[in-house]
Amino acid sequence: MSKTYKIAVIPGDGTGPEVIAEGIKVLNSVSQRYGFKLDLAFFDFGGEKYLKTGELLPENIFDDLRKSDAIYLGAIGHPDVKPGILEKGILLRMRFELDQYINLRPVKLFPGVDCPLKDKGPEDIDFVVIRENTEGLYTGAGGFLKKGTSDEIATQLSINTRKGIERCVRYAFEYTKKRNKAKKLTLCGKTNVLTYAFDLWERTFYEVAREYPDIKTDYSHVDAITMWFVKNPEWFDVVVTDNLFGDIITDLGAMIQGGLGIAAGGNINPEGVSMFEPIGGSAPKYRGKNIINPLAAICAGGMMLEHLGEKTAADAIEKSVVELTSNRIKSLAAGKMGYSTTEIGDMVAEMVAR
Repeated sequence: MSKTYKIAVIPGDGTGPEVIAEGIKVLNSVSQRYGFKLDLAFFDFGGEKYLKTGELLPENIFDDLRKSDAIYLGAIGHPDVKPGILEKGILLRMRFELDQYINLRPVKLFPGVDCPLKDKGPEDIDFVVIRENTEGLYTGAGGFLKKGTSDEIATQLSINTRKGIERCVRYAFEYTKKRNKAKKLTLCGKTNVLTYAFDLWERTFYEVAREYPDIKTDYSHVDAITMWFVKNPEWFDVVVTDNLFGDIITDLGAMIQGGLGIAAGGNINPEGVSMFEPIGGSAPKYRGKNIINPLAAICAGGMMLEHLGEKTAADAIEKSVVELTSNRIKSLAAGKMGYSTTEIGDMVAEMVAR
């Protein structure tokens, strides 16, 4: 009897619905090939819905989402909505409410993809960043005093708990062990300046490390790691860091793996429902033109299947994307791929069917 997975689909804004459509096309193809089923439930919220109704998230949405095995997200973002409203009211709220305390970002250069780093290839760029996803500066703790006056004060507090750090660090050690590549885990922080928060991070990291004697550990300041990502990306296997630093260094990671057109990520609750998405945003200027690159969304679908335990199907998606980048598409950039959005989806769907 074939397994059925309940997937909550949030196409979102801009080009989100276009790339998610191609991702679903591939997921349907690979599910038929490997003998499982997908039960898709679509949810309409994002910038467009907010502008029409003033509603950020529907009532009882989290009851519905928790009934799913995973969430597949296109993008949330609209140029006519003030920055911060959608990010806090939808994206961050979903991560916090569903306790998706891990942000998982593979940084992998596929064959045939142009890399901006001189003399670096796929053998050099293949690491993973694990970012704590529900604490730090993103909790929204802080406020204003005397706002709008010359004496205005703004505070933004970084909240770091032992529990939150330890579960993230422990996930990172387990992931490094399972990945079984270099078996090396790097803590990224700023212990020389952020002496309270990263003292707790560092102590927790090395205490947990004693339980994993087969995992090599090291430490890098965040400013140094941005240099080493560019100069020596081959040094890294798995990196673990806090919410803010992880947000920054994963965008650098996206660039060295070839750009946002190929970068996918997961917001993970190992004990609950997790969400998978392309990280490039809604790209509204390309909406409706059938020229946006759907490969990041397709790769996010592959990450989702691996998380659900369908690793063979996930591997088939990655192999098909590699075949495409190696032999067919000219560029990852929108409008320069040599194929339309739907043609890229058709090709990957056909390849995974084989």
